[in-house]
Amino acid sequence: MRDEILSYHELVGREKANLQRGMNFRINPKYSILLMSTRSNAPYEDRWDQNKDLLIYQGHDIPKTKGIDDPKKLDQPLYFPSGKLTQNGKFLEAAKLAASGKQKPELIRVYEKLDKGVWSDKGMFLLVDGKYINRNGRMVVELYLKPIETDSSINEQEAPLPHTRLIPTSVKVEVWKRDRGRCVICGSTENLHYDHDLPFSKGGSSLTANNVRILCAKHNLSKHDKIE
Repeated sequence: MRDEILSYHELVGREKANLQRGMNFRINPKYSILLMSTRSNAPYEDRWDQNKDLLIYQGHDIPKTKGIDDPKKLDQPLYFPSGKLTQNGKFLEAAKLAASGKQKPELIRVYEKLDKGVWSDKGMFLLVDGKYINRNGRMVVELYLKPIETDSSINEQEAPLPHTRLIPTSVKVEVWKRDRGRCVICGSTENLHYDHDLPFSKGGSSLTANNVRILCAKHNLSKHDKIE
């Protein structure tokens, strides 16, 4: 469920997979998984292109190992020494095939980091394009993801989801700290979700913390039962 708040252990339990990597191509039979962050101290430059309504996800660096002091000075790898594709390479290849019309876009579930051990389900996206591009003197992968309404398998009925309906990470972090990671009604720390005080469908904004709060599943459902 989009905007659900999860611990890392809950995230792993839900996906039934080890998600220590940020990029997980086809780890699930129906979708791939990307872990992201747009926080100020994030290691990669994930960001929104509001003009094109796309999430831009940056590929990952070569691991820091003996003899590699600063991976940020090296090109992001597309291949292992064996010739096999890295996670960067797998996602970029799928993105290029989708952009050329040779295959349907990959379905991607995105989770975003809010705090240490705290994550939020950002929802489902389609991987529509990608580039291997020079940024600050080195080659990096950029993946372009379009938010969608549904989390079902790919079909022609999927509707694009405007980015303005998605709660920005900065707002989620602010609300998490303000509400102290608890339901504002009962104080529960279990089964938490971000909730629009005034629903988006009734003109409420996702872009300000004043209209976003944390509710447990029980009170989130009870609120929606009352909305006409």
